Amino acid sequence: MFHHKHPYQPFIQSDTEKLIVGTLPPPRFSTGDLLEKDVDFCYGSYYNSLWLFIDKIHDLKLRYDNSQQAIDERKQFLIKHKIGVCDIVDSCEREKIDASDLGMQNVQLRDVVDYLLKYPSIHTILFTGGNSKNGPEYFFRKHLKKYNLKLEVVSDIVPRIHQFDINLVKSIRHAELDSASHNYTKRIIKTVSLTSASGAANRAVGSIPLYRKLKRENPKFTTFDFRVLQYREFF
Repeated sequence: MFHHKHPYQPFIQSDTEKLIVGTLPPPRFSTGDLLEKDVDFCYGSYYNSLWLFIDKIHDLKLRYDNSQQAIDERKQFLIKHKIGVCDIVDSCEREKIDASDLGMQNVQLRDVVDYLLKYPSIHTILFTGGNSKNGPEYFFRKHLKKYNLKLEVVSDIVPRIHQFDINLVKSIRHAELDSASHNYTKRIIKTVSLTSASGAANRAVGSIPLYRKLKRENPKFTTFDFRVLQYREFF
């Protein structure tokens, strides 16, 4: 059984406003066996297109290699745009050493809610995948149950949008100490379930009505173009 430990600590600044939440990088990022075009940073896999989408949207001309410069370019973008990264899976076990979310067993989750409480500027979570089993939204919903919270639907159209009040956690904690010692105010966190940036999600993109419509209007329109269009609103 392979113990798959997340290789990166959460990347969050004091003024971070949006938080990217995925699961785990491929095992090679934990073992150090990177490919030539991998970047040793969050979402640095050559086969994950998140940074390609961001690069296209902002015309960053990023490097795609194992250099420190490639890492620094990505960090500078995140800091400038007040975006953080805090994948929800801290570790798991795998019978097969691959990047499949479904292959994860004995999953240990990070306390994302605690990070939200520590960084009060965060108002949006960007899931790099939906609510399918072992996806980031799936685990986050499970994580919220620990705090007696749940997501409320804002929009059920892809990318699906939900929200919850993070201050309910503080309210419960304070109430346990002294029910009269605080004034309750809401702090709404919005969650956006983006279509996964992995190549494996191309089939799912092909079934989305909007993609089909745009493809009919322009036969040269691709699944990459569609996700750039979707991600542009939030990045």
